[in-house]
Amino acid sequence: MFDVVTVGGGPAGMAAALTLGRVHRTVLLIDAGEGRNTAAENVHNFLTRDGTPPAELRKLGREELAGYPAVQTRTGRVTDVRVLDGDGFQLDLSGGGTAEGRRLLLATGLTDELPGPPGVGALWGRSAFHCPYCHGYECTGKRIAVLGTDPARVRLALQLSCFAADVTLCTGGRPLDPAAQATLETHGVGVRCEAITRLEGTDGRLEQIVFETGPSLARDAVFVVNVPRQRSDLAARLGCVTFADGCVEVNEFGQTSVPGLYAAGDMARRASVPVPMAAVIAAAASGTVAAAVIDQDLLSADFDLPNPFTQARG
Repeated sequence: MFDVVTVGGGPAGMAAALTLGRVHRTVLLIDAGEGRNTAAENVHNFLTRDGTPPAELRKLGREELAGYPAVQTRTGRVTDVRVLDGDGFQLDLSGGGTAEGRRLLLATGLTDELPGPPGVGALWGRSAFHCPYCHGYECTGKRIAVLGTDPARVRLALQLSCFAADVTLCTGGRPLDPAAQATLETHGVGVRCEAITRLEGTDGRLEQIVFETGPSLARDAVFVVNVPRQRSDLAARLGCVTFADGCVEVNEFGQTSVPGLYAAGDMARRASVPVPMAAVIAAAASGTVAAAVIDQDLLSADFDLPNPFTQARG
């Protein structure tokens, strides 16, 4: 039995494995190799790694983990999971076999559903984005469109107007609140209310937005509405408390509602955080925190000590 099994080998899972390996906790890291940011060209806002391709970041992480004898990595999927009588978890692995861990960390991440318009999938991660902190800087001086009508989309259009050359909010055929439209126009943000037929581009680069009526709009990038979903159902199988958006509820220590089960990365959030954090560096930080708490949890169990990180929940 491993001290910890970590499911998911993105920044959260690898950071946790590194922290645990450095205190000689035996770790099995299981990774299917399906990162949320695979489509992106580069990782941003990661100090010392800004601009690193996602695949390169994973490669560097695996190389660092290989230096710690207590850490094993395995490529594959977890097909089922169960709580063991007494203490620990047992996982069924793709290709056969099982693995057991005294503690379990889920870092399986989210995946993005793209409701539309047609053409957005071919542009995703290259010129169709959702996060201004991940990709906003690369839009400096460019012609940008923001799709949507709710206050958050209006706010995003205003934010991008601070450094983009030209920003237009496209409502997709839905009406826009007159006060919001007045605010946008006062600050130089255009508004197009026609229904959108499709996005057109070449090799992942947006060229224009085509409407049902009226002229097309030449753009270099577009910020679209994405719907994040859990990539794995393991948390649901184990009965974790979740929010309405599907994120697993954790406390500030990465502890879920299930004793001995932890979650890190964008798949989980605290009640005080309104949306999942998409930043790679935030995912890595959450993995580090969860790993330290797991180590202290095991230390308390091994030496019959009080646990400074209780799992009491509100």
